[in-house]
Amino acid sequence: MISTDPLHIKLNRTLLLTIGLWPYQQSKLVRVQLILFFGILSTSILFQFTIFLTSKCTMDLLINVLSSALYYTVFIIVYGSLSMNIEVVKYFLEQLQHICDDLSDENEIDIIKKYGSNAKHYTITLIVFVVFGIFVLFLNQFWPIVCDILFPINETRFHLSLLFITEYFVDQEKYYYLILIHINAATFIGMITMVGTGTLLIIYQQHACGMFRIASYRIEQAMAMDMSQKNNLKTLIYKGLIDGVDMHREAMKFSDLSISKFKVMFSLMMLSGIWCTAINYFQIFQLVSFGFNFKKFLIPMMSVLTLVLCILISGYIGQQIIDHNNDVYDTVYNVRWYTAPLQIQKMILFLLQRSSKVFNLNIGGLVVASVEGAATLMNATLSYFVLLHSTQNK
Repeated sequence: MISTDPLHIKLNRTLLLTIGLWPYQQSKLVRVQLILFFGILSTSILFQFTIFLTSKCTMDLLINVLSSALYYTVFIIVYGSLSMNIEVVKYFLEQLQHICDDLSDENEIDIIKKYGSNAKHYTITLIVFVVFGIFVLFLNQFWPIVCDILFPINETRFHLSLLFITEYFVDQEKYYYLILIHINAATFIGMITMVGTGTLLIIYQQHACGMFRIASYRIEQAMAMDMSQKNNLKTLIYKGLIDGVDMHREAMKFSDLSISKFKVMFSLMMLSGIWCTAINYFQIFQLVSFGFNFKKFLIPMMSVLTLVLCILISGYIGQQIIDHNNDVYDTVYNVRWYTAPLQIQKMILFLLQRSSKVFNLNIGGLVVASVEGAATLMNATLSYFVLLHSTQNK
């Protein structure tokens, strides 16, 4: 069991416990919870596609179904991937704990705490966003009922409706509230899964940034020693440089592995997410152009906001990794290497040669996590939107 305080992951632990994905509490009851939640997510998608068994398949119906079904497909991809990689999640948390426990320098501890605090701020912000989104979705469904209770009138003023089109093969008026519970349970599980998994990956990468910064700090401290006392301090300088190189290597290994272990999840997420965003762009365009309906507008807008936010945050975090890695080499270049003994100058030259190798995070083998990569994904969604729009006009 790890200590959650030094890593600033109490909130993440709570989120993952809620959906049964916290790796340190995997009892038989939790495994039943995993199966139940996976079943709720799966059937929420299945009962959207069953509408084609009872209705004629038209372009409008297909767009309406895919706009929400693909969104929930992203949920089940993430939930399924994380549940199958529980041990991987546990391994990376223990690696972080081990790295933090090995730090003894107060400045290095402050650095890793700073980046852990940054990750916590990301977590709080995203939780607020998700809570607001869930509140708006629930309020949209229950607001007419609230109005009827608070301001009763003799006439029926509302018509109960679901978030999206479904076909349960039962009397939907009779079993409306059971269907409503099923859909909202799937929405709640899916959104908690997204924020829980996303913030966990942010924690990994923020701590990796902290490790890069510690590597720079160690190199700076090693080269800041008084070079005139060569006999006494040469060994300490070597040790400082070697410690810096070791931390840099650990940072690269950790950040790369924490992404590559989930490459299947990221690949499927990108494929589903890009098409989902493009289709919801198209649906929003149609609603704005041919008659605005807030209830129909809500799910497409929430889908677009969620997926675009995922793309932008992923790009920004990936760019931070690239920049922190480059900062290590900038530190090596800017230290007073010319005052060091010849043997140390050779070691610094070796470090500078390594800077010619670009380091970045490859997401699912499809795109590099960076600002440029995020822009590429946004362009792809817009391209597919234009394709859908041109197809509709023919």
